[in-house]
Amino acid sequence: MVEQKNTNANPNQKFGDLIYQSGFYNEHSTEALVGALPEGGFSPQKLAYGLYAEKFSVTSFTAPRDRNFRNWFYRIRPSVVKGDFYPIDKKHVRSAPISDAEVTPNPIRWDPLPIPNQPIDFVDGMHTMAANGRVGVEGFAVHLYTANKSMQHRFYACNDGELLILPQLGGLIAHTECGVIDISPGEVCVIPRGMKFRIVLQDDHSRGYICENYGAKFRLPERGPVGSDGFANDRDFLSPVASYEDREGDFELVNKFMGNLFACDIHHSPLDVVAWIGTAFPYKYDLSRFNTMNTVSYDHPDPSIFTVLTSDSDTVGVANIDFVIFPPRWMVAENTFRPPWYHRNVMSEFMGLIYGKYDAKVEGFIPGGASLHNCMAAHGPDAEAFSNGSTSELHPVRYTDTMAFMFESRYVIQPTKFAMETSQRQGGYTQCWQDLKKNFDPKKKY
Repeated sequence: MVEQKNTNANPNQKFGDLIYQSGFYNEHSTEALVGALPEGGFSPQKLAYGLYAEKFSVTSFTAPRDRNFRNWFYRIRPSVVKGDFYPIDKKHVRSAPISDAEVTPNPIRWDPLPIPNQPIDFVDGMHTMAANGRVGVEGFAVHLYTANKSMQHRFYACNDGELLILPQLGGLIAHTECGVIDISPGEVCVIPRGMKFRIVLQDDHSRGYICENYGAKFRLPERGPVGSDGFANDRDFLSPVASYEDREGDFELVNKFMGNLFACDIHHSPLDVVAWIGTAFPYKYDLSRFNTMNTVSYDHPDPSIFTVLTSDSDTVGVANIDFVIFPPRWMVAENTFRPPWYHRNVMSEFMGLIYGKYDAKVEGFIPGGASLHNCMAAHGPDAEAFSNGSTSELHPVRYTDTMAFMFESRYVIQPTKFAMETSQRQGGYTQCWQDLKKNFDPKKKY
């Protein structure tokens, strides 16, 4: 691995030993060897250092300019230099449509997956919990992962969708074709569809969540009446600088395509990009930098006001996926029941918890766990959270040490057979609401 370098004129940010370029979907340019990037064109007859030019497009060639995402890679070998793919065991990985379990209108909740006793890397540690839509068309899948082994001679690429990775326990280092990204709990990383990468553990083990987006690329949501600032700011999204691997040996490249896993033999590291320019790159974002908007008068706002990223559908205002967070924030609403209200929603919701507690659940929803509230499933605060929210003194309160998130979608989210049968599925989840008593008294207004 060569030292990271970047000759882009834009200012860079250095975190520890890694250097990042800032900006959401800027056209970045970066080279690990001076002069590796061609000038005045993308594919000259002959490149410096004996490199190959390769175009990497994650949208169609004719997509409008503001929705056209591509990179030019300048690499040691083109991606065609590899063996043929052959099918391998996909283990617990599934793709939509899910057909191995019946869908239920009941809310579901899970405890965290245990850390395995045997060596398991990021790919083998994926367990699909649920999915919707149809792979190759639209929708998404949610995977939980556990890993206690780094990927050294193994690489992965998901042709079915871009991957949003949320570590909950233990950090990760993603070595990608574009460079190196470190990801800690409380941060999110997005790797483009089809990009090759390997995951190295920062700690002895790691656990977290993956959203595999089959549909339109994630983008920043519109701010609407909020104005020109707020929510997630472009400047806080960080992408890597070029950092190539010139390694030869016996390696394996695993590819996910149309719901199945394939592998091929490859005798060099596919992360051999010496320079690149474009808009189709991986990026990371520190969720603590989200500028939370909230009420300063009354009522609990819709959770959509906490949307970090969105994936559009063909219907304006109805998302394929909204990635929503519930971070530390001030609560100051007057004469208001401050926890989330009870509701039934046409959109389906898959939730996870990175750390701390979620304000609508006093017990049972723990870091590393998950819950699913599908289309029109009634849900809301448990009995204790309702009691606290109804009786506590309404002075300004700061919610600290908490980071929950939600994947919200227009499509019903179908759990897998694994998710329905795993011992991590909590029995009697709906009991958390059964202590909500009748308080109605027609003779007593308040």
